[in-house]
Amino acid sequence: MIDQIGFIGFGLIGGSIAKSIKKYGLAKKMIAYDLHPEPLHQAINDGVLDQIATSLDDGFESCDLIFLCCPVKVNIEMFKKLVGIVHENCIVTDVGSTKCDIHDALDGLGTKIKFVGGHPMTGSEKSGYEASSSQLFENIFYILTPSKTSTLGDVEVLKNLVLSIDSIPLIMDASVHDKTTASISHVPHVLAALIVNAVKHLDTEDGYMHTLAAGGFKDITRIASASPVMWQQICLSNKQPILDVLEHYKTMLTTVEDYIMKEDAQHLYALFSEAQDYRNTFNDTSSGIFPRQYSFSVDVEDEPGIIAKIATLLSDAKINIKNIGIINNREIDNGVLNILFEDQSHMDLSITLLRNLGYTIYT
Repeated sequence: MIDQIGFIGFGLIGGSIAKSIKKYGLAKKMIAYDLHPEPLHQAINDGVLDQIATSLDDGFESCDLIFLCCPVKVNIEMFKKLVGIVHENCIVTDVGSTKCDIHDALDGLGTKIKFVGGHPMTGSEKSGYEASSSQLFENIFYILTPSKTSTLGDVEVLKNLVLSIDSIPLIMDASVHDKTTASISHVPHVLAALIVNAVKHLDTEDGYMHTLAAGGFKDITRIASASPVMWQQICLSNKQPILDVLEHYKTMLTTVEDYIMKEDAQHLYALFSEAQDYRNTFNDTSSGIFPRQYSFSVDVEDEPGIIAKIATLLSDAKINIKNIGIINNREIDNGVLNILFEDQSHMDLSITLLRNLGYTIYT
């Protein structure tokens, strides 16, 4: 058990970490500082926090572990303010989705503060402490990036904490992390935004593309609904790795364009076959870097009141539905109704209930 843990910034991720630590009894005391005091007071009422700090001089000198839970640039500024406040054995970590920026900035300070970068690969469509949950870290990868000032023992402390909140720790170099996230998260977000905007600009006056953009199109562009401010900042803080991956994409697009122009059936088939084989090797047991979506489709007869009927069945079973709607484009999706849930447990209960009633479910 850690004597005292502090949080600077207390939104979705900070609040969820604190709730997880509280759930498993991993700290004797937790304090937090945030420019907006409302979530801190709520956390006190929830029994999650023990103290609200009015400044970094108010309690952080006694912390053994501090989480920086602000945007990357703000985290760097907060770290600078901690110099001269924290004791020599205190470990400082962050939760940012880019790592080289903060590592490089802290190297330039020449401080001896123990720093281990952190990136819990999880999230939600919602934000703020009110959306936080102790379940947010269950079975997700939590990347740790040691720095020049951290020891193997410091990394081990965080690794054990990560394991204790049911996450899967991965230790890697900051530059490897940024290249990895650029490839599997940052550039896909850029491309999703481009694909959505392309459809918007290419659509007819009748809006046929917008009407038909359901099913598979919505799945591959779902991440385009994420916060524009957050992704603006990520692109700026992970600039070079993103540019490197985009350059690779440009080369690949030129190659595919050439295949199509030359009607090169062999290479076109190989393109899709390679992607299919590799995609089928992905492990779905963890949530990965994107917020997981808990949903399935169900076959029902197209009749008046069918949505209300299914919704009532689930409601009577005390199952919470996040969204429910008719699938109008089934070129990729199976089923007639798509139902979205808050979490895995409610989805599993719904699958069991509806299958027992004779409905066909597609997961």
